Parts: sequence; structure tokens; C-alpha cells
Amino acid sequence: MSIYLLDGKDMTGKEAAYAVIAKELDFPDYFGKNLDALYDCLTEMNSDNAILFVNTAILEENLGDYAEKILSCFRDAADECGFFLKEKR
Repeated sequence: MSIYLLDGKDMTGKEAAYAVIAKELDFPDYFGKNLDALYDCLTEMNSDNAILFVNTAILEENLGDYAEKILSCFRDAADECGFFLKEKR
């Protein structure tokens, strides 16, 4: 099992958020840094993965409504692929 930690405090803007996510989840270099590309890469993960997304309240402070779009993308992909997702404010 692979366990990944994503920290919302490191995501100070959209570009930073995608950079942190891509680095921590080891996305390919061609990752498009948008919601569609995020979903595509997340749905390639399998059920043997776990993602802990912490400081989501700070993510929301930094990104406003876009934070919810990112988090929804993670939730939808987890539902589809079966990987474990835990969010902590």
C-alpha cells in the first residue's frame, strides 16, 4: 500500500496546488495541471493507495471556491477507483 500526504498549507494558489499534488502523487511530466487532468491521473490509481489531505481549511482560504473543486475531484476519483481518501480540516 502506498500512502500519500497532501498538505493544503503548501497550496498557496492554483499553480502551487497542482505542483504539490503532482510531486507528492508522482504524476507524469505530461500532467496538464487542470481539473480534468487531475481526475484522469487520480483515476489511474488503484485501491491499494491511501491519500491523507490535511489542512483543507487553509486550502479553502488560499483558493476560495476552487479548493472545493479540487477536493470534489479527489472524492469522485476515490469513489470510482476505490482508493482511500481522508480529509482533515
